[in-house]
Amino acid sequence: MTSETSAAKIGILCWETGQVPKGLQQLETLVGNSTNPASYDYPVRFNPVRGANVHTILENPDPGVLQTMITDAKAMAAQGIRAITTSCGFNAIFQQQLAEAVSVPVFTSSLLQVPLVQRIHGPKSEICILTANAGALRPEHLSSVGIERTEGLCILGLEQCEEWMRMFAEPDAEIDLAAIEQEVLGTALRALDQHPGIRAFVLECTDLPPYAAAIRRHSGLPVFDFISMVNYLHSSL
Repeated sequence: MTSETSAAKIGILCWETGQVPKGLQQLETLVGNSTNPASYDYPVRFNPVRGANVHTILENPDPGVLQTMITDAKAMAAQGIRAITTSCGFNAIFQQQLAEAVSVPVFTSSLLQVPLVQRIHGPKSEICILTANAGALRPEHLSSVGIERTEGLCILGLEQCEEWMRMFAEPDAEIDLAAIEQEVLGTALRALDQHPGIRAFVLECTDLPPYAAAIRRHSGLPVFDFISMVNYLHSSL
């Protein structure tokens, strides 16, 4: 552990080393990505979790991996880490179990911001959640992070985007980062076309914050993402 990581207040539970598709590794090079140290103005500590990958977190949440996450989170807390987060928004489904098991604050997903965003924009406002895969985002994910009101929620996924899905269909292939940016921005603008009453965006996926500025610029709307959440929590410690 370096002196920089030893000064970290926030620990990030990440996917297992060697289990990240090549395309996602490319996204990790972008500032704003959850696993890029340059995304933070303060030190953080990354903790790869054995068994955590796209299959055990996003596709089929694995109780065994949850137990490993709990063990790792407890160890980080014992070493002085003061808050725990994760590198995938789909860990929202584990929010309650992790928070109950660990002695420090746990914030698994940027989806935790949705109830706040709903309240600050009024009870009848429309809020758009942009997610890596809308089909995989279950009601349990939403309820686990306190999203009680689903009326007015527009949930749009990137599973219809060709280049985005290549990361999972061809895990050893390189992707076109410029194409990914256009797909993400295009999805956000399509959401506005379909739901002109949208008042704000919440980006579920921790790979999407690098595109938050473009979405703000083109939509004129507030965008809440993983980095906005971590910065807020870090300021409270």
